[in-house]
Amino acid sequence: MAELQPAQADPVAGLIDIPLPPQVSLWPQTWTSRIAIVLLLSAAVAALWHFIHSWRVNRYRREALSELAGIGRRLDAGEAGSERLAELSMLVRRTALAAFPREAVAPLAGPAWLGFLDRSYGGQGFSEGAGRLLASAPYQRTPPDKDQLRALATLVRQWIRGHHA
Repeated sequence: MAELQPAQADPVAGLIDIPLPPQVSLWPQTWTSRIAIVLLLSAAVAALWHFIHSWRVNRYRREALSELAGIGRRLDAGEAGSERLAELSMLVRRTALAAFPREAVAPLAGPAWLGFLDRSYGGQGFSEGAGRLLASAPYQRTPPDKDQLRALATLVRQWIRGHHA
């Protein structure tokens, strides 16, 4: 039988722990760094607020452009005529009522309406271009053709994207 050896002393037991340095703070040490961080955070919050605000304010534009895309699909499918013109006219009117004060938009008709649309986006497309259909087409005997309606739809798209209240 083998002899049992006496338990040897643990060689690590006599070592002394090395003192660790204090933990390093993640907070900047200088006031200028702290001020810069506060300014950056404030700018980020302001930019986020501006983005959310503009997203909410322009909701009516997104909805109008979506409806205009549906009208464009019906035009491409060959459904031209006075129904599409009426849809475009109502879309422009509803969009203007959503963007501008009702008192300024609701009473307008004919050349005054076309002039308002031109002034609100900075062009002459309504009073001198394809936009004249909005005022004259309901009184014509023949409905507008597909090309006229596409030109009007393009002008309405430009107005929806570019008008300013």
